[in-house]
Amino acid sequence: MPQNEHMDLARKRYGLRLDHAERMRKKKAREHKLQSKKAQKLTGIKGKLFSKRRYSEKVQLKKTIKAHEEKKTRQKDEGKTPEGALPAYLLDRESTSQAKLLSSMVKQKRKEKAGKWDVPLPKVRAQSEAEVFRVMKTGKSGRKGWKRLVTKVCYVGEGFTRKPPKYERFVRPMALRFKKAHVTHPELKATFCLPITGVKKNPSSPMYTSLGVITKGTIIEVNVSELGLVTQGGKVVWGKYAQVTNNPENDGCINAILLV
Repeated sequence: MPQNEHMDLARKRYGLRLDHAERMRKKKAREHKLQSKKAQKLTGIKGKLFSKRRYSEKVQLKKTIKAHEEKKTRQKDEGKTPEGALPAYLLDRESTSQAKLLSSMVKQKRKEKAGKWDVPLPKVRAQSEAEVFRVMKTGKSGRKGWKRLVTKVCYVGEGFTRKPPKYERFVRPMALRFKKAHVTHPELKATFCLPITGVKKNPSSPMYTSLGVITKGTIIEVNVSELGLVTQGGKVVWGKYAQVTNNPENDGCINAILLV
């Protein structure tokens, strides 16, 4: 048995402590204090992520409590049949059953399904052309300025060859061409270095998308075959979308969150 499993071994041999249940109860009762302390201490991106997670947990808890507090389903009363004719406005009341709890659960599931496709960064700062491109002077006298040098990270694809200098309008430097990205799986809580297969959309401009410019908030396509993800039919998933969460030109690497 590995050395780090000595606690499990002791538990198997001698059982749990006599006050184990009480200790666990007290630990759970103290948990909110630890959460509060952590919320006060954490700063920066860790603090934002923590508060976002806590907020979603609280919202979910409130929704669950509300669902339990709602009225139980009121079914048709199969008692004695009233004698005589019923007025028209009472005929449809008998057959209806108000399943409030059921409908609220269906609505909740729909909301969760809709929220599943939300991107991690819904709003990002637009990148102007002055930021992304730099004017390149050409010609013998250096008076022509129709060429543009891309100053942001970009993806060009496999087997890319540059156009002849006479026809190349946008120059993408070798040092700013990236082939891999650090992609975090939000449910597995793990990060993988995956090859990029394309740029799906750059929110700043369609031209940046066609050039393969990658800025914060860009949706990229990555090869996830090594993660072993499979569809419901049992087929291996090859490509998935991910959103870039950092400024790659400043950090020297691309960090992204997988859209699952």
